[in-house]
Amino acid sequence: MSSGNTSPGMSDVPSAPGQEPIHTVPTLISVFFRLFESQFLLVIFSALAIIWLGAHGSLRRPPSAAPPKLKKGEKRSEKENFMEGLTLSDAIWFPLALGAVLIGLYYLILWLQDPAVLNQLLRAYMSLMAVTGLAALAGDALDIMSSLVFPSMWADRNGQVHYIDPDRRCQYVINRLTGEETVVEGKQTPFPGILSNLAISRDWSRFWWDVRHLLNETWTVRLAVRGKTLTKVEVRLNDLVRFTIGVSIAVAYHWTGWPALSNAVSVAMCYASFMLLTPTSFSIGSLVLGGLFIYDIVMVFYTPYMITVAKKLDAPIKLVFNSTSGVSMLGLGDIVVPGLLMGLALRFDLFQYYHKQTKLEPITLTTEIASPESETTETTGKTHYRRVKVPYVDTSGQWGNRFWTTPLGRLVPTNEATSPIAATAFPKPYFYASLAGYAAGMFATLAALVVFNHGQPALLYLVPGVTGSLWLTGLIRGEVKDMLGYTEDGSLDTEDVVVELDADGRVIKETAKKAPEKPEKEKPNDQAEDAEGTREEEKPQGNKSRELFVFSITAPRSVA
Repeated sequence: MSSGNTSPGMSDVPSAPGQEPIHTVPTLISVFFRLFESQFLLVIFSALAIIWLGAHGSLRRPPSAAPPKLKKGEKRSEKENFMEGLTLSDAIWFPLALGAVLIGLYYLILWLQDPAVLNQLLRAYMSLMAVTGLAALAGDALDIMSSLVFPSMWADRNGQVHYIDPDRRCQYVINRLTGEETVVEGKQTPFPGILSNLAISRDWSRFWWDVRHLLNETWTVRLAVRGKTLTKVEVRLNDLVRFTIGVSIAVAYHWTGWPALSNAVSVAMCYASFMLLTPTSFSIGSLVLGGLFIYDIVMVFYTPYMITVAKKLDAPIKLVFNSTSGVSMLGLGDIVVPGLLMGLALRFDLFQYYHKQTKLEPITLTTEIASPESETTETTGKTHYRRVKVPYVDTSGQWGNRFWTTPLGRLVPTNEATSPIAATAFPKPYFYASLAGYAAGMFATLAALVVFNHGQPALLYLVPGVTGSLWLTGLIRGEVKDMLGYTEDGSLDTEDVVVELDADGRVIKETAKKAPEKPEKEKPNDQAEDAEGTREEEKPQGNKSRELFVFSITAPRSVA
């Protein structure tokens, strides 16, 4: 993160020697047309695409949604608590730490004179650190591809949703009036749409169902020594493939240093940053961006550090775009720093979506009052309301469902496909507003670059564009108070919330209990399973032998 905040020295824009900035109308018109050159459009599109991918990859259960109901034998996902929240002090320490690193790199380059050795060390370090990001990006891409080939639902031309059941190995529809399930005859394949009507043999049908099963289910890898389980990991076939892809790209970049691979590693590092960091709240995020806003201006306009380091270092700390008119560079910090706040905006949209579906269930709370005179108790009852949250729908596997349930010519799935709508097609006013603000900031950066023919601090334009668009959206929608109250520090993740309402239906008091981090029954079940496996290993075989070392891989078994 520290080295990734190298700002865009978008440079090498041709101009006449000694040419002063011209502000005539014809020149401004030419600047306007230059902004739509393929190189500049590629810079803007690449930055927006990375932010879009990273923000959607960071989605997890919001505190306004209840944990999803688990199937028998299924464990709770650990994805809910995987981010490190930025605190208020980070608004001060981030610019200072980044400035120290940048200045150190600048003087190290001057001392070495030839930064080749430094580039080799940074390349090796970045290659190692990028394996996780590359694996995460490749794995999520494989998940989306798998969901496109093997979705769990699809809609026909009439809008009727067909559900694919991997356990019964059939497809069925639900009657919209009665809610009854009816198995569709002649559709014995796991494929959607026209492919569901393929007339294939029973053996081939069984083969494709098995392929779908292996791609979606987990394998269990277990290592035990002297009857004691050392490690037990559940992995999917996708996990093995993603790790192989991540290592291969990282090794190839380390040995070749190709610009295309450097950009791929840079994208992966941005993606990993979205998975690991969050500004916790809009206020803290705005303050962090404000501190880096000042840092970027000082380092680009008043010191030679930023542009010199960006040009001299050949490491995945920037995106490089080559064209006949020159070379443009966009620092990863100009993507990650605003992108973290934009990812928070997307998760706030998801929070709002589930919060608006929360229902109030009336309950009666009784109170017993003892009478000291008659030695009797009097029971009184008062009506309160309990908030009932809607169960969360995970985004995993829903992108394929969204594609196959969206009618041609529309952007939103059919109303019957509730899961894809809840997971991917929920309203995103704040996220779209931040995308528009970021795009406007990038256009302003490129315009200033062309006019002044000098590297520009992109955060000078991006920070006002992103933060301004978010707070303006909240002001227009009358939700500034909701933005200020939203936080991802865990305090909003409560259960059994009991509220009191006034005559107008407004909440005047609420009592909540914080949700447990993990279900209480998960740990005993895991311990019982490990104990059972240990007892099985400790059984002597013919009273003569004992297993000292066990390494097993258990394949998933289909219910069918």
